[in-house]
Amino acid sequence: MAAQVDRIMAQHSANSIPEEPQLPSMAPSLTYSESSEHSESEEPRQSDDMEQPRRRRASTVLIVKSPADIQRITGETTTQLVQRCCGGGCCLTSDGKRVKKQGIEYERVKFPDNDAYRALNLKIEEIPTVLNNILDLPEQTAFLQPLRRPSNVPSPTESTAALDTDGNTTSATTNLEKSVQKLALEDLDTKIQPPSFVQPHPPHHVFPARIHTARELTGQGAEKRTFHFDIDVTNYPEDEGVDFKVGGAIGVSAPNEESMVEELLDLLLVPRFLRDKPVLLRTTKGRWPTVWGEDQARELVTTRRDLLTWCSDIQSYPPTKQLLRILAEFATNEDERKILFFLCSAEGQGVFCDFRTGPHITVAQLLHAFPSARPPLDLLLSVLQPLMPRFYSLSNDPHESFLRRDGKQHRLIEIAVTVHTSDDWRTGSRNGVGSGFFQRQALKYIEAQDRGEKDIEVYIPMFKGLMANPLAKQFVSDGPMLLIGAGVGIAPFRGFVQRRLKTANCANKVWVLQGCRDSLVDELYSGEWGVHEDEVKRVVESRRGQGRYVQEEVKAQADLVWYIINSVDGRVFVCGSSKGMGEGVEQALIEVAMEKGNLEHDEAKQFWELKREVGQYIAETW
Repeated sequence: MAAQVDRIMAQHSANSIPEEPQLPSMAPSLTYSESSEHSESEEPRQSDDMEQPRRRRASTVLIVKSPADIQRITGETTTQLVQRCCGGGCCLTSDGKRVKKQGIEYERVKFPDNDAYRALNLKIEEIPTVLNNILDLPEQTAFLQPLRRPSNVPSPTESTAALDTDGNTTSATTNLEKSVQKLALEDLDTKIQPPSFVQPHPPHHVFPARIHTARELTGQGAEKRTFHFDIDVTNYPEDEGVDFKVGGAIGVSAPNEESMVEELLDLLLVPRFLRDKPVLLRTTKGRWPTVWGEDQARELVTTRRDLLTWCSDIQSYPPTKQLLRILAEFATNEDERKILFFLCSAEGQGVFCDFRTGPHITVAQLLHAFPSARPPLDLLLSVLQPLMPRFYSLSNDPHESFLRRDGKQHRLIEIAVTVHTSDDWRTGSRNGVGSGFFQRQALKYIEAQDRGEKDIEVYIPMFKGLMANPLAKQFVSDGPMLLIGAGVGIAPFRGFVQRRLKTANCANKVWVLQGCRDSLVDELYSGEWGVHEDEVKRVVESRRGQGRYVQEEVKAQADLVWYIINSVDGRVFVCGSSKGMGEGVEQALIEVAMEKGNLEHDEAKQFWELKREVGQYIAETW
């Protein structure tokens, strides 16, 4: 691999390779070039009161990877989909309305008169009287059944009257208890952790870790709120064989918001006395309600509330035809049935595609939009997506974070979470499942602290089964490192710097480029990186005054970038959002290689690909 890099570089002038500094202090330092902010060909930026939003590069989000994914989402094969709709908008008129096909009879329907339906923005004028290729009703794979005593289990009266082989009166109570125990809820507080059958990453189980401290990192007026958490993992089971790592990540089984679960149970007309009552869940196939368990049939005891709280995602995914088909089957209003069946038909494919690629719709909004549709809960659970764990990078060195409390030494890990929002038809915006859960827990802790409470019990259901992410794998104790991140993507780099401060001369070993909108309200962990912070970290502001983006600073620091990537054990890490920042930094690195290495664009791109393969260039973006 190194030979390939050498071969690329050998094709160009030898003096384009940075020379090894004669003294450690001669390594390129973080610089700021006023002239690098604007090229000669760029127009000067406007003043603050005339500032226009900067255009970002367009990005593409991968929705499907195979024909099976297309059929799962649309209910049609790829051939059928192309035949029905090419996706190019050719069936639309200039005003966005769909062209009526000749020879087809249409009818007007009365649309539901409620805000939830209007917020769907369905582009429906009239509906064909005859619909073709309507999706079949999905197979039901989950069944909720009342608990009944097995016929081979004796009643308590019969048990106590039984005699053993010695003629003594021995009850079969023990056997009875064992049989009944299989049909009982486990002794687990599902208010702070999921049922044990929600095994996110075998053989690891979810552990309710107590929050030691929680605080908000961003200031008032920040575009997005970010919270910091110190999590106590002192009692985390030690028999899993995986330890916390610098730059590693923890998994979190975040539940759906309690009020959303309650609303959904109300909309589905589930009686209140049944919501927390033990019930037998029987599945015929699949991994659900586990996350990554075996694909097999299951029988287990749970509650309706726990299934909606911990097992099924009710807000993160666009609606599928399978879900709409179930609503159509159980809608009692004729007009609602026609609209829903239309969305599940070949004729409604274009409208469905527009609907699916719009803002994510919660299950509750669909039930509000079509109020006559009240399907059985177990049938609905058969088609909802599983609630997946969320992963968060550690923002400290977990091997050095300990605290004495109550006469004992407690081990702490630290994470930072930025709250993500999406559009909501009632409140304007709603928080994501994972980040919204963390915000609720943080505010719960902070409010209890403000009330003067001392022993605050707020928990995070977490597991550490997936600690070996790319950042942790390629971290080495020596060799220069450049850490490039924006927003909460900077969090794992704090642990790297903390580790370096203890093992090397930090001033010549690690550098950080941190992008944020406004350092007054958005800069994370200011003053919390340790000594030499001013020497190793450059904060790049994008939205304040004559600011710029972190990818522009990468180009301004071309000498430093080129020195690090060509040093022995040199590493360049990139962490943050792939949209805008991730793409922009990658392009900036290519331009640095073109300038400093005298390479053509394709050669520079290949240069970084080779560096990625040998572990010198690591990008962790989402």
